[in-house]
Order: sequence, then structure tokens, then C-alpha cells
Amino acid sequence: MPSHNVLCIGSGGREHALVAAIVASEGLEVCYAAPGNPGMAALDKVQCVDLEPANHQDVIAFCREHDVTLVVIGPEQPLVDGLVDTLREHEIPAFGPSAYAAQLEGSKAFAKEFMAEFGIPTAASELFTLSTDADALAIKEWIEHQANLPIVLKADGLAAGKGVFVCETLKDVTAALEQCLASESLREASTQLVVEEFMEGEEASVFVITDGYSSKILGVAQDHKRIYDGDKGPNTGGMGAYSPAPVVTDALLNQIQQTIIELTITGLQVKDAPYTGILYVGLMMTEAGPKVVEYNCRFGDPECQCILPCIQNDFIKLCETTVQQELDEVEVTHSGESTCCVVLAAEGYPSSYPKGMLIRGLDQVETVRNESNEPAMVFHAGTATDEQGRVVTKGGRVLTLVGRGATLQEAVTHAYKAVDVIDFEHKTYRKDIAQKGLYRLQWLNRLQEK
Repeated sequence: MPSHNVLCIGSGGREHALVAAIVASEGLEVCYAAPGNPGMAALDKVQCVDLEPANHQDVIAFCREHDVTLVVIGPEQPLVDGLVDTLREHEIPAFGPSAYAAQLEGSKAFAKEFMAEFGIPTAASELFTLSTDADALAIKEWIEHQANLPIVLKADGLAAGKGVFVCETLKDVTAALEQCLASESLREASTQLVVEEFMEGEEASVFVITDGYSSKILGVAQDHKRIYDGDKGPNTGGMGAYSPAPVVTDALLNQIQQTIIELTITGLQVKDAPYTGILYVGLMMTEAGPKVVEYNCRFGDPECQCILPCIQNDFIKLCETTVQQELDEVEVTHSGESTCCVVLAAEGYPSSYPKGMLIRGLDQVETVRNESNEPAMVFHAGTATDEQGRVVTKGGRVLTLVGRGATLQEAVTHAYKAVDVIDFEHKTYRKDIAQKGLYRLQWLNRLQEK
């Protein structure tokens, strides 16, 4: 059996889930997590290392020194920055798309132009420059005279999930434009601004693994972006998710595969940039059919924590097969379970929040069992260790608790039981994760009974 030394780039809950899948694979010698987190460090065969992915030469040198056989990249920035291209130039296998293909996420303008060229359904939009107050005034005047409210404003570049504004009034438009100009990170991301029609419907995300030619659907999930119950308050990086999402029926999934996924993969072949890795397709289920809200060039967070535990394939082998463009020979197998994950955040997130709060109960999560006696799972995101070696809070999103079950209700119950055993000062979380899915299932059951 071949042995593997794997490097996983990232430090969040998504990367903890990736590392857990890597550790469960056969033939692993060591998984290096760069920089990793305390949850990853506690896993067998995992070493957290201080390595800056923006310094490509340092990554190459590390891979050479440690005989790395596969690099798995979790977050979007290294992908958009072309780390995969650099690794491939040095004949180091890397799981992820090229910088060109990653523009699907890295540039909203690129994605819109791409979809228009290949006839992929999405919302109508216009592209504007936003560098000055005069630009902002021109955009506002255009919206006032040429568009219907509500309207969506999207920063063209990467903005850590904070570059999308749903504006119901002109006052909202003004506030969003002012925020784009005032915020240092948003100002850079929104030098080009996509103004997009508002789409009515329910959102869901489809996750696809592809070698650039063949593709397999890994799962369908629904994320909860807003900070408060009932989808209230500001957007966050994600407060929870569940999978599968019943809003995406089998018939809709077939339609999505034909009219969106296959066209996307074929389009990048035409562009001589075959897409390799995970393709995240964010969708709106409209009356006119599924339409693309956004592409991401990697797993979502926290959707990854919902989907990966149900994939029964050896994860390293699945990645290697993808990199070698042999995915057509693989059948992706799924446990058939439902999953629900709940994010525990620090009070004040997504604005300012306290740090250094002692986290209690981490050792109790595995004792929380579902009806099949499976343990709940915890994935670290914003955690650190203090001088005494205790795990404390560090980021806004601190932990993801994941429950599983034969039904969605069982998975939800399992997840929230796990939430109850974790405690830290200023802990906050949504209490309605997956309620949309549960309501829809109840509605479908009533229809069937009639």
C-alpha cells in the first residue's frame, strides 16, 4: 500500500473536516496542517506547521523537504492566488482549481461574463467602477432610474463573505456604497461592483468534485448566513447548515446538472482551463428554475462539515483520482444520512467580539450519541490554546457541532444536544438551523398523504 504525506492548507472548521477525512484514509503517514488549529493538532498523525501559503516558494520547499505527495487547499485566497499552478509547475500534486478557473469565485464580473457566454442561468446584472464618491452617486442614480428594488450589490473581489448587500431601499443602497468605500478590505474588493437583480426563491448549494472532464455530485446543502434566527441581522461566514436540502428534488438536481454544472465544466474546457477540485454552486430556486447566485472554488464553511462525514470514499484516493483526471472510474458513495451543523460564535460577531474565553465540554461531545449510537462531531474554527494549554476562543466563529441521523429531525436533535455540552462565556448560536428543511419535509409528507 502506498504511503502518503499530505499538506492541508487552512485553519478553520472546513479544514478541520478535511483533515479528519484525510486522517481516516488508508496509507497516511502524516498530515501537515498549515497553520491548523487545536482541534486538528489533537488528531492522530497530524502536525500543525507554521507555513505561509502566500509564499509559494516556502510551500514548495516544505513539500520537497517533507516528501509531500498531495496538497489539499481549503480556503479560496490561495486558490485565487495561483498556489495550485505553482505546485503543478513543480510536479507536486495539488487538489484544487487553477488561478484562471478560480476566478469563478475570485471575480464576480468574470463569473457573470462566463455565465453569459455559455448560457448558464443567473440574475441579470450590470458592472460598475466604484472608487470615488462620484462613482457611488452615479451607481445610486442608475439604480433609481434603471432598476427595480430590492437590488443586490456585490463586490467583484474576495471579501470574506461580507461583500454582498441586499438593498430594499435607496437608503440601503447609499449605506452599502458608503460601507464599500469606507472599509479598507471592502474598498479593495469593490473597485468593481456588480449590481444584480434580486432573485425570489429559496437558496441551496450543490457541491461537485470534478477532474475538469468528469464530475460527481458530493452533496446538496443549505447554509444559514444571517447571524440571528429567522434570517435576521447581518451576513456572516455561515451560522449553520444541513444536508441534504429537500428544496432540491431529484428532478431539480438533474436539471441543475445539465443546465449549470455540465455547462460550467465544458465552458472551462473551452477556455483551456479544465476545472479540478471542488466546485461549489450557490443556487436560487426561482419560479423560472434554478439560477446561479455565485460560484465558489472550494468547499463552503460550514457546509463542508455537513457533507464530508457522509462521503464513504477514501478521501486521499478520491483527491488523487481527481488530480490524475481519472474521476470517471470512481463511484462516489454516500452514507445516506442527513446531517445538521450548528456554529457556535462569540457574542458580537460578525463585528467586534471577545477572545480568550475558556471552552468547556469539548471532551463530552463524543458522548452525545444518535439513535444509531454514532457520536456527534466537533470541528474547531476560531480556537487557540492559552499558556496553560487549555483551548480558548480566538475567532468570531469558534466551533461547529455536527449531528447525524437517518432523518433530518434526528440530525437536528443530535446537533443541538452536542451544542448543549459546550460552554464558553459569550457563546451565541442560532436555534433554528434546518427549520426550513423540516417545514418543507412536513409539507411534502402532507401532500403525499392526500
